[in-house]
Amino acid sequence: MSTILIRQATVIDPGGPHHGDTVDVSIANGTVRKVGKRLPRAGTEVRIEGMHLSPGWVETRAHFRDPGEEYKQGIANGLDAAAVGGFTRVAVLPSTEPPVDNRAAVEYVLRTADGHAVRALPLGALSKGLKGEQLAEHFDMLRAGAVAICDDQLPVRNTRLMLLALQYALNFDGRVITFPQDPDLAVHGQMHEGHMSVRLGLRGIPAMAESIALARDLMLLEYTGSRLHVATVSTAGGVELIRQAKAKKLRVTASVAAHNLLLDDGCLRGFDTHYKTVPPLRDMEHVNALREGVKDGTIDTITSDHRPEDIEHKKVEFPRAAPGIIGLETAFAVANTALKGKMPTRKLVERLCHGPRAALGLPVPHIAEGTEAEMSLFLPDLDWTFGGADIVSRSRNTPFIGYHFTGRAAGIVSNGQLVLVPGLLEAVN
Repeated sequence: MSTILIRQATVIDPGGPHHGDTVDVSIANGTVRKVGKRLPRAGTEVRIEGMHLSPGWVETRAHFRDPGEEYKQGIANGLDAAAVGGFTRVAVLPSTEPPVDNRAAVEYVLRTADGHAVRALPLGALSKGLKGEQLAEHFDMLRAGAVAICDDQLPVRNTRLMLLALQYALNFDGRVITFPQDPDLAVHGQMHEGHMSVRLGLRGIPAMAESIALARDLMLLEYTGSRLHVATVSTAGGVELIRQAKAKKLRVTASVAAHNLLLDDGCLRGFDTHYKTVPPLRDMEHVNALREGVKDGTIDTITSDHRPEDIEHKKVEFPRAAPGIIGLETAFAVANTALKGKMPTRKLVERLCHGPRAALGLPVPHIAEGTEAEMSLFLPDLDWTFGGADIVSRSRNTPFIGYHFTGRAAGIVSNGQLVLVPGLLEAVN
């Protein structure tokens, strides 16, 4: 990569030497060479009014459907979508066909992603075959390059199996990820259980399905003293349980899907299957609790929960539709729009960078001379409308086409490469 000069960018890098400064940043051969004012022109120059940059954002939860359903996404296409969404690293879910439950499967993900600007972070399965019956080869997968273990959204019904996973992780400082939803309480549920589900005649998923499952796993965490990341909290009760666990100094982190911060269950009035997700969109009481949890740090990570689906799985009757939204391209815009005026940009960056990195045990690549250049470029005050042409993902299952947002990712510098959102930035050679 030739020299890159990013002009007049405001650095958002809590803990870094240039946090809050508006500077030029010169990058050569993947390394930050100079940070300062009015640097001499060299190589490719990138400039736009309102440009911000921060250490690279990390996505903790994306499904690339590879292997097994590459026609919905594929690893390379998924990483392309992540780049325009501002992410420099992506944790890839293991619920593929076959699942990522062994060393060879982890190596496949890494090999397929090799050389891309965005680094793939494989997640290994908690149980063999994702069946919830027997532990998978956690240590081998982590040694091969996996960053944590989870069974995605499949329930670990066996409490002893979850206990063993947490205990085993202590031997090598491993990280266990849980998806808190009691499968028996949520069975056949189509949306959040409440006034809207009654009005629409759809079977609901009660909020207590999350709280009951989460309470179990937090009790196991307290018993073992291990590490636990709680994926996609969606209820006020869930936020409060995590707040209490953190007050006890338990080693717990938590994420929320960006769309759960902006949308509520009223969006389902038209039975549009693009709004069907797991966990479901909740009512405003829960949405407000989630926003407050992000604001006060109880929830330390914002995720896209990116789940591509083809049209055959979405353009059907609501009860038959597969849940999921593609979110890599829009996660920052959605979260920034939901939280604008409620907390500073610095905290939003922390939920996209520092929180995810702490959850996965990754260092923060502060922006400083002599360090590897891994940074996200973004425009927090840009008003824009998301359109079909902005979708990079092979699948197009998003409810956000036509939505007006404030704030947009502009691209990344990562792994020795510059990726910019097409048509957004002026890049002059």
